[in-house]
Amino acid sequence: MSSLLPIAEGDQLPQQCCGVVVRHTVCRSILNSSRLGGYSLNCYTGCTHGCVYCYARFMQRFHPHDEPWGDFVDVKINAAEVLKRQLRRAEPGEVFISSACDGWQPIESQYQLTRRCCQLLLEHGFSLYVLTKSKVVLRDMDVFYHGAAASVTVGVTITTLDERLRALWEPRADPVADRLLVLAAARDAKLGTSIMFGPLLPGLSDDRCSLELLMQQARRLNVDKIWVDALNPRPRVWPSVAQLLRRHFPQLLEQYRRILFDAQVRSQYLAELRQRVQDVARRQKVARRVSICF
Repeated sequence: MSSLLPIAEGDQLPQQCCGVVVRHTVCRSILNSSRLGGYSLNCYTGCTHGCVYCYARFMQRFHPHDEPWGDFVDVKINAAEVLKRQLRRAEPGEVFISSACDGWQPIESQYQLTRRCCQLLLEHGFSLYVLTKSKVVLRDMDVFYHGAAASVTVGVTITTLDERLRALWEPRADPVADRLLVLAAARDAKLGTSIMFGPLLPGLSDDRCSLELLMQQARRLNVDKIWVDALNPRPRVWPSVAQLLRRHFPQLLEQYRRILFDAQVRSQYLAELRQRVQDVARRQKVARRVSICF
């Protein structure tokens, strides 16, 4: 995790962009070891997508804000300069972009920090694993293609194909149709492609019919890798999930509570969901591409 330092008082006042509070910060490091292996890189703290289930909400423990998650972004304005310094010593490897924000959230259109960092990483022989919900990444297909096409995998996250549900759970993220266009563009550019189906939402997007539709899209686009994940009780996630359920799906509130916090219920639910995912993947002839994350 990079260490953030506030810019000297008076140098930068909070601004508004995309309906959220934007602050400039400087970081000591930007390329960090990942618990998943390799590295991770995040040019922003916070994310304007405001996804209700976002596990990165835990970042507020380390970087407190008055604004709720989704209503602020800290911009690491020296990200590229710090990365240049780190690249003098770092061993090339795969870099996950991004693990605790969306590197292509709308504000990236203005700052272009993720784009510049991707250029630097590719110039130094690193490979990239991109995961986003944003069509802004289409802007950078030239960087991926001309940098080292064989070293870049472009992935998108899709929780549901139902736009009404998507708008509730991912209020400021791009529509699913735009994410599918990203995968098609990456495939046309001969880049690696992947989909993260998750988190699957109990009673909303985890049923057999929903899984069939998701896997059909993966097969249609001929993606290289399919990841599937369940909803997790990460710190600070439950309050936002419970609030949404009370407002829109009160009949599901107790079911979610038990799935997330009753160990026996959760174990049985995950076993059944795992079997359902495997069955659908086999039927859609994509089983060899599927990795289940729970």
